[in-house]
Amino acid sequence: MEQTELRPGTRTAVRPVTGKQRAARAARNGGEPTLEFAERVPYDAYVQASTLHTLQQPLSDDPGEMSFLMVSQIMELYFGLTCHELRETSRLLRTDRVWEALAPLRRAALHLEALNAAWHGLRWMTPADFNRFRNLLGEGSGFQSAMYRHLEFLLGLRDAALIRPFRRQTEVYADLNATLATPSVWDEVVALLARHGHDIPADLLDRDIRDEHQPHAAVEAAWVRIYGDSGPDNHLRMLGEALTEVAEQFGDWRHHHVKAVQRTMGAKVGSGGSAGLAWLQRSMARVVFPELWSARTAM
Repeated sequence: MEQTELRPGTRTAVRPVTGKQRAARAARNGGEPTLEFAERVPYDAYVQASTLHTLQQPLSDDPGEMSFLMVSQIMELYFGLTCHELRETSRLLRTDRVWEALAPLRRAALHLEALNAAWHGLRWMTPADFNRFRNLLGEGSGFQSAMYRHLEFLLGLRDAALIRPFRRQTEVYADLNATLATPSVWDEVVALLARHGHDIPADLLDRDIRDEHQPHAAVEAAWVRIYGDSGPDNHLRMLGEALTEVAEQFGDWRHHHVKAVQRTMGAKVGSGGSAGLAWLQRSMARVVFPELWSARTAM
């Protein structure tokens, strides 16, 4: 398998490195790693690690704030990575490439599992710990994460009002509007079911995709039929299970979020102006891929 070598200081792959070239380099080094480079270390040129480690700028001298800040940044990266996988899933489903869509969906579930693990890094935080720097956050709140909104929209949880905070960030606002104007993963799944012969009403297929999908008996019935086929090549059932794993992991993240808020601030008003814990608890009532869950009662 060929690898590419990066010119130091760039993000451009300039030439392939063959297995023979790697072996020759190892021979020259006597089996030891290369320790001298003309300019920037190639790993840093690729990962941008030196840039990443300049992005933590706490607002206080409290040592615990670094945990809060960095875990928040890690979550942002995982939001973006999961969105990347879900967009690839949608692209493949749109062209009926169901088998291929399973891979990015399974990766998305694993990314969400890792995202859930990030909460462990904040389990030390009590209300007293959080209060030492909370006031410095002003009105800053995770509610204002644009990438989290992209993730919700891609999963089918849609509320156009939630992009209003970004109106003065024109590029961010435009990107969020573009995601709202694009079918969610669940929209693509419902359209796929129709193309595979399931009786999906036209008004459901032609609805305004900026609005949140409402559970429909026809979609539920389609999943009951799909799961009734126990054949080993039932790719739609495999798709259902991959989607279920994504929905479950995302639900776990929301649950962990609620517990973290309870642990660190109880039922206080949120820093972004919401009702805090109560608002989060209400938001959990909105189910991702709802008919996949309700169909199980009829199976």
